[in-house]
Amino acid sequence: MDESPASITTTEPATGRLRGPAAGPLALTVDAASYGVHGAGARMHYTLAPTPFGLILLAATHHGVTWIGIHDSADYLEAELRADYARAEVSHDNAWAASLAASVVAAMTGDATELDLPMDIRATPFQLQVWRALCAIPRGATRTYGAIASGLGRPEASRAVGHANGSNPTAIIIPCHRVVGASGALTGYRWGVEYKRRLLEYEALVERSVTSRRVRELR
Repeated sequence: MDESPASITTTEPATGRLRGPAAGPLALTVDAASYGVHGAGARMHYTLAPTPFGLILLAATHHGVTWIGIHDSADYLEAELRADYARAEVSHDNAWAASLAASVVAAMTGDATELDLPMDIRATPFQLQVWRALCAIPRGATRTYGAIASGLGRPEASRAVGHANGSNPTAIIIPCHRVVGASGALTGYRWGVEYKRRLLEYEALVERSVTSRRVRELR
């Protein structure tokens, strides 16, 4: 297992950062993105990577990660990427984007204990507040929309939290899948409830495995 941070160096200055223990909490910083609305002015490169919970597509500029989706269909993922960034120049790249995807997968599977990724995403102040709250949810845990809203000091804003949650462009690493309904039901996930279930079940399995390994190491 890799004990060192999975840090990636950009060829251009990063406009944001996501770093911390792979199991969470992660610290998210976001400055002004390098591109405009719908990806205007951006050159994005993407790669596809198989995982135990589905195929992921990761897209990035040379400033950092811009988009991650999860689905079993590569064609569907590429169509969604191009729809979200209709004004960007998008191309397939198995070098730069693949190195970022490898870090994401290693963190998700427990093969890396730290995650350190350059980010290049657009966010309103409220979206950033919500996304930071998502990054504070540890692996293997969930929170309700209401709990996040209350934690932000806005208990009446559950719907707004849900909207910000749904607008997250980087699935998995900003873990919007860890947010559930008030009853604990798996609701409201862009990539479908089935993928949400897979992710939560897989994360619970990884967390049990990591905890068991730590116990053995302490003996």
